[in-house]
Amino acid sequence: MARYTGPKTKIARKFGEPIFGSDKSFEKRNYPPGQHGNSRRRGKKSEYAIQLNEKQKARYTYGILERQFRNMFKKASSAPGITGEVLLQMCESRLDNVVYRMGIAPTRASARQLVTHRHITVNGEKVNIPSYQLKAGDVVGVREKSKSLELITNSLSNSSHVYEWITWNNDKKEGTYVSIPERIQIPENINEQLIVELYSK
Repeated sequence: MARYTGPKTKIARKFGEPIFGSDKSFEKRNYPPGQHGNSRRRGKKSEYAIQLNEKQKARYTYGILERQFRNMFKKASSAPGITGEVLLQMCESRLDNVVYRMGIAPTRASARQLVTHRHITVNGEKVNIPSYQLKAGDVVGVREKSKSLELITNSLSNSSHVYEWITWNNDKKEGTYVSIPERIQIPENINEQLIVELYSK
């Protein structure tokens, strides 16, 4: 499966946010990359550049490639509701994202790997498609043979985030995707309206 495998700190510095999670390198140099670093005078960005930047930030945050993201936007624009909100809700409903939100994996990249390596089940069935769209009421769990994996046990012991649209049973190592999150419940710092404006041109 194709995905971004390049330098993550450089991308995080470009957006000025640790979009891939905790990053010590980013904390040391939280200014844009480039030869002149912090001292470089940067001109005012065009409207298009701001919109493009926001779309790229959303893509990298959720680990979605351009064609996949564009297809999601098309689906979101034809669905009822506010297009930008529906797009983010679709990103949040991806299996790899929910695995990450439940604390089973420390990052979305490792969540994606757990899914592709068949460590995750949905309603008791093994699913190895990271982009699988969950529906309200779906139960996501760790496969029986994988419950003792060090990555999973470490991640769950360090996880402290609680989300209103997800429940988690640590004894069973499974959780329920209770409902599609409202926009106000999604913690990502993304201005989805800029993405809508970009794709609507």
